[in-house]
Amino acid sequence: MSYTSSYKPLPTFWEDGALRFYKNRSAMVALFVLFLLLLFSFLVPIFSSYTYYTTSLANKNLMPCREHLFGTDELGRSILVRTAFGARISLLIGFSAAFIDMVVGIFYGGFAALRGGKIEQILMRFADILHSLPYLLVVILLTIILEQGILTIILAMACTGWINMARIVRSQIISLQEQDFITAMRTLGASDSRLLFKHLLPNCFGPIATTVTLSIPHAIFTEAFLSFLGLGVRAPVASWGAMVNDALPALTFYPHRLFFPALFISITMLVFNIIGDGLCDAFDPRLRK
Repeated sequence: MSYTSSYKPLPTFWEDGALRFYKNRSAMVALFVLFLLLLFSFLVPIFSSYTYYTTSLANKNLMPCREHLFGTDELGRSILVRTAFGARISLLIGFSAAFIDMVVGIFYGGFAALRGGKIEQILMRFADILHSLPYLLVVILLTIILEQGILTIILAMACTGWINMARIVRSQIISLQEQDFITAMRTLGASDSRLLFKHLLPNCFGPIATTVTLSIPHAIFTEAFLSFLGLGVRAPVASWGAMVNDALPALTFYPHRLFFPALFISITMLVFNIIGDGLCDAFDPRLRK
């Protein structure tokens, strides 16, 4: 007589987190909207008969119509194409700045927490000094000193943008190091690198993911603010901030020129905020059954 076992293996940390994220309807809707935004940014410039710099003075300042769904600007350029191309610029800057902040912050905060003592104090005091400098002032100064461009904006944001991530990683690791399973791993001779990447960082994934997804819209808004001040990407390259800056003088007569880039900035920031909250809830070890 044979017996079949009814034992089911427990889902791993990543499987359980992915399942909880999938069940979060608002996060899934936000993820779908982000996917549509990415498709919009790449497909519209490819299939459109216009480019982001194509001018036509005969079609300047047109209201939204069948040929130009978002209307045109003062030079007759398609706002639809420029908004899609601006999405590329803004998302590239947002993802790049967030990735650099994540990598530098994880290694800096993790190293400081694992070493402890005077090394930790020196590293964190250095981070405090950098954090005391006004973020926007540092970014503006670097964009003025260096040549204007996408790379300059990303580097300027990354100079101090990693500090918040480093602080979060450090505080999370310090609290986790007091747990029994970390003490047991140290007793078994686990190295600092194994502890960090195998046990500590997975349990910090929720706060890390939240910080990363919140830093992306922050970087996008900073780029838009710099472009609004004339310190962002150079014309004729389109970014949402530059489009808002160009549309402001004509706001009274042609509000559509400001509406569409401002709408996409708002949607993008909302989407990443919702995704960040969903990731934090999904990968919080305290909520795991």
